[in-house]
Amino acid sequence: MSDRMSPDKILTRWGALKTERASWMTHWQEISTYLMPYQGRYFVSDRNRGGRRMNSIYDSTATRANRILASGLMSGATSPARPWFRLATSDDDLNTYQPVRIWLDDVAKLLLRIFAKSNTYRALHQMYEELGAFATGATILLPDYENVIHHYPLTIGEYAIAADYKGNVCTIYREFEKQVSAVVKSFGYDNCSTAVKNLFDKGSLDSWIPLIHAIEPRADRDFSKRDNKNMPWASYYLEAGGNEGKFLRESGFPQFPALVPRWAVAGGDIYGNGPGMEALGDIKQLQHEQLRKAQGIDYQTNPPLQVPSHLKNSPIDRLPGGITYYDAASPTGGVRSMFETQLNLQHLGADIVDVRQRINSVFYTDLFLMLANSVDSRKTATEVALLQEEKLLMLGPTLERLHEDLFKPMVEMAFTQAKNANILPPPPDELRGMEIGIELISVLAQAQRAIGVNSVDRWLGGIGAVAQYKPEVLDRLDVDYWVEDSADMLGVSAKYIVPREQAEAVRQARAQAAQQMQQSALAEQQSNTARNLAQSPTDGDTALSGIMSAFTGYDAPTGA
Repeated sequence: MSDRMSPDKILTRWGALKTERASWMTHWQEISTYLMPYQGRYFVSDRNRGGRRMNSIYDSTATRANRILASGLMSGATSPARPWFRLATSDDDLNTYQPVRIWLDDVAKLLLRIFAKSNTYRALHQMYEELGAFATGATILLPDYENVIHHYPLTIGEYAIAADYKGNVCTIYREFEKQVSAVVKSFGYDNCSTAVKNLFDKGSLDSWIPLIHAIEPRADRDFSKRDNKNMPWASYYLEAGGNEGKFLRESGFPQFPALVPRWAVAGGDIYGNGPGMEALGDIKQLQHEQLRKAQGIDYQTNPPLQVPSHLKNSPIDRLPGGITYYDAASPTGGVRSMFETQLNLQHLGADIVDVRQRINSVFYTDLFLMLANSVDSRKTATEVALLQEEKLLMLGPTLERLHEDLFKPMVEMAFTQAKNANILPPPPDELRGMEIGIELISVLAQAQRAIGVNSVDRWLGGIGAVAQYKPEVLDRLDVDYWVEDSADMLGVSAKYIVPREQAEAVRQARAQAAQQMQQSALAEQQSNTARNLAQSPTDGDTALSGIMSAFTGYDAPTGA
């Protein structure tokens, strides 16, 4: 056991983190009730519950909108069907160097294959659903022998987080349950508490044991050692009820293994706020209005009846076409509707449509449905930007936060594990000591970028129009830079782009060939001219002989 941290200190901090999280729990529970009933674990025993959780949802507009949001982020930001990021260095000139560019592309393709082979995209979709509903998602990314990496996605309520002075999440605690057999197999019989050992010895292997997993920065470590207990981040497993002063396991990580993206963060908050919280009022109103509409329709189709008292114990046939016999005390004393108010549900239906539109707008449904339909219509990123510029601008801060909290660290972790697995291609010498970053080239990223480059397209269109009358204006256009910049904006692989040096060599060869052809044509023309002059008659002689004879008889000039 480490003397730098004890199970009691872990349990104390876990209690403090839960206290700080308590104000969010009631809000999350309400969102779960009306939006995502099967998401969220608010008690350690709240697992594998298949009960009826949709009883409070009378209109599934919000649930469907959140799923569209999650699917839209998946297809628009991290699509498994196309590259959504690329690698680059901080040196622009080095990025255009062909061997470096090709190596970066090859590594990016390798990482994409790792993501596709592992459970990355399944975990991302779950996090996107959590982000839309609760504005906070979490997964723990660990090395895997078969697939290089493996995600362990978490749901809201089962974990608590803390941030550093920069606002970045650096600590995560979670409480979960494991069966006795799994605890003994995972951590060893000798590391378990006496209570767990007794359950195991008695054969109670299916009993559930609450555990705590804590990951936090290791404040005190020996920098000269590289073992698990001296890594920058510490990892502790212990039993929630105490483990007799010892950990089930103590280890560490070279980098923070948890990915905790947040939709938006206000002020000094740790947990995020997002569409689910923003639309909660409309969601509750929609459920209330749908319930009232159903009640109104029920009053009209199945109203309460007014029945004469003497028919209390007599059968009444309420089916269509039914006949009930009775002795009426008066001509109007028959069975009749007691609810005689004529309900007008038109205004209620119109308000329901308005509320649905507000909910869909909060979840960016129209934007993501257009992105989904762009596969059929072949819309470019520029067209998407023109049609949904306002929503893309509103989505921009979220995408930037996802880039820093989710995409960038996930790619970095996958790169590190691929390097540790020795499956990376050998890098060029020019990359030694260079820091490699990632650039997003997804549909959403390109559409965001297209908002700022529309001016380039308009500028090129203007030059093309002027060039019809003033061709010299094309001299101001650097086509090489335009090719590279366009490829950069569109995320085109470097393998399709000919380097400038190679293109310049081809141009010089083409110019030399053209010059040689021009010289050959000129020489042939001169030869033909001379041959024609020699063959042309001039008073019985050729024109050439006449010209030459004109100079005969002349001697060199002499002095007087």
